[in-house]
This record gives sequence, C-alpha cells and structure tokens, in this order.
Amino acid sequence: MRRREFITALGGASAWSLAARAQQRTLPVIGILSVRARDESAHLTKAFYQGLAENGYSEGRTVTIEYR
Repeated sequence: MRRREFITALGGASAWSLAARAQQRTLPVIGILSVRARDESAHLTKAFYQGLAENGYSEGRTVTIEYR
C-alpha cells in the first residue's frame, strides 16, 4: 500500500508543476531591425518608446523588444 501512496504523491507533484508552468504568461515580442547602431537612432527609439507608453505598453512588463 505504501508504494501506491508514493506513486500517487509523485504523480500529483508532477501534475502540479505542469499546471504552474501552463499559467506562465508569455510576452509579445517586438523586433526592431536596423542597419544603424542604437546610438545613431536614439531619437527614433525614444519616440517609439513614447508611443508604446501612450498605448499602455512598457518593455519587460507587457512587451519584449529585441534589437537586431
């Protein structure tokens, strides 16, 4: 009987971890492609961030931004 209890507990623990992982929210990703260095286009990036903020988005909390 102890073996069944162990297997049941082990199955419950693995199901719990799967349920916790399923609830993690992924952030949308915005990709920025540019031939310029970030320093050269800082004024454009600043305006882009302002537009995001005006619409309720912020990097790291509601969207992820990747530069290439």
